[in-house]
Amino acid sequence: MERMGPPTRITGLLATFTAALLAAGGLAATAPSAAAADADLARNGNFEAGLDGWSCTGGSGAVVSTPVHGGTSALKATPAGSDNAKCSQAVRVKPGSTYTLSAWVQGSYVYLGAEGTGTTDVSTWTQSASGWQQLTTTFKTGASTTSVNVYTHGWYGTPAYYVDDLTLVGPGGDPVALPAVPGGLKAGTSTASSVPLSWTASTGATGYSVYQGGTKVLSTTGTSATVTGLTAATAYSFQVTATNSAGESAKSAAVPATTKTVNNGGGGSTDLPAHALVGYLHSSFANGSGYTRMADVPDSWDVIDLAFGEPTSVTSGDIRFSLCPVAECPNVESAAEFKAAIKAKQAAGKKVLISIGGQNGQVQLATTAARDTFVSSVSKIIDEYGLDGLDIDFEGHSLSLNTGDTDFRSPTTPVVVNLISAVKTLKAKYGDKFVLTMAPETFFVQLGYQYYGSGPWGGQDPRAGAYLPVIHALRDDLTLLHVQDYNSGSIMGLDNQYHSMGGADFHIAMTDMLLTGFPVAGDQTKIFPGLRPDQVSIGLPASTQAGNGHTSPAEVTKALNCLTKKTGCGSYTTHGTWSGLRGLMTWSINWDRFNNWEFSKNFDAYFGS
Repeated sequence: MERMGPPTRITGLLATFTAALLAAGGLAATAPSAAAADADLARNGNFEAGLDGWSCTGGSGAVVSTPVHGGTSALKATPAGSDNAKCSQAVRVKPGSTYTLSAWVQGSYVYLGAEGTGTTDVSTWTQSASGWQQLTTTFKTGASTTSVNVYTHGWYGTPAYYVDDLTLVGPGGDPVALPAVPGGLKAGTSTASSVPLSWTASTGATGYSVYQGGTKVLSTTGTSATVTGLTAATAYSFQVTATNSAGESAKSAAVPATTKTVNNGGGGSTDLPAHALVGYLHSSFANGSGYTRMADVPDSWDVIDLAFGEPTSVTSGDIRFSLCPVAECPNVESAAEFKAAIKAKQAAGKKVLISIGGQNGQVQLATTAARDTFVSSVSKIIDEYGLDGLDIDFEGHSLSLNTGDTDFRSPTTPVVVNLISAVKTLKAKYGDKFVLTMAPETFFVQLGYQYYGSGPWGGQDPRAGAYLPVIHALRDDLTLLHVQDYNSGSIMGLDNQYHSMGGADFHIAMTDMLLTGFPVAGDQTKIFPGLRPDQVSIGLPASTQAGNGHTSPAEVTKALNCLTKKTGCGSYTTHGTWSGLRGLMTWSINWDRFNNWEFSKNFDAYFGS
């Protein structure tokens, strides 16, 4: 959240990749004539049967009807983050034989190759093909090679590419046998809405399918997966099968798992109304919106976040809060009046929280000493003002990931690990009624679909997706997550299209990501599980002066209709209907007052308050 104008956005995350392209080997070789006995061994290389026979990383592949080179279908694959949209299939071959791999491609930096040849793996690529261009390469299999993987892929951060009429010509190999049934299926520690599963690899498998109660719910190429969107305190049964080009194995033995129970206060307080309005109150400073006294906050607001508690220094962990000085806010109430007004709000069923951070309040808990100071100083503020909990509004450089910290499920960066520990300590101290909310920017959450930290090769902004490990570790204690859908660059949604702030489309796509879950940096083995709808609110600016990306009441209503009723969604298709979506958050109550209460009036009209 900002006091004045919006912060500068940092959107350039990847360094140039020219050197990597120059290093790519295996340029096109002249193809010899195929022997008479040779055949095209590629399965569904013209994509007329959809993606049958193909596996595309990160869900990056789709079949389209235009453009096509031949027939009525072609492959469209879209790189995202550290996923280069690799689409591949395993093909049976004969040892010691020569093969010609060919495909028609369109796009920038499109690769065609074969790996696992037993000799020298090959690839060829084109820098730019505005129309259909044929790529061809040859290879010879090793003395014991019976299977190779043929593939296409694009390059990181580039637009979608297209492939059609892919062929692999040479002598056919022996038939593929069905893979063995996976063994060792076990369930990890569940949350209230998800269950992690793992199993041992199966001989001959190229992929796996996960079944919930006998119904297939997801596919993966790895030996682990997380099933999301589950109901709290519910028993489930899971099985897994192995797949390859020959088909699917029998199902494994079933493993039971029960999701956790939702606690009151943390993980969705039952004291909140079914649909809640959250707003930030400028309590410690003034700006162009003017100062609003606590007693003058209308009853429409269900959660009031006091902006802001700020540190004495970036790394001290020592958080302080005080009311706006009289010189800056002539109409500020006394501390006694402020505390009395808080009690009155709480008596009316409202929640009042201290919000830590904001645009100017950088907080880095880099040491355990800073962590402990954070706990004690925040506790002092909560106790002094009789508050209901904590809002984490870490922005700027408060959270970033160290190089090598690549898994949101097990973070190692001190500022992340210490924040998680500190919040857990506060939750344990104040119990189930402790209200915990978070207000990250899209850069720290949804951008994680494409980029996570500095990336596998470095060069990315280490703040990308840095809130994900915090949200994930605290999801069972989290009351509300209201990502700031403003002051944001364009963000890629689950449709692999970029969405820009200011209209319903942006809020629909960003919220769908939170409720559905997504592979972090395109890695299907690292799925960020979706949150429950009662844990999610949409964050918006209350007026054009409050921040970039102001959304008109009509567009806000359109977004709510799509997410809660699946009507009027426009071009974006959501992955569910969430009538239990908790509500809306805004920066800020003061700016809404400045704008004649437009934001809160629209909320009340929609939810019937």
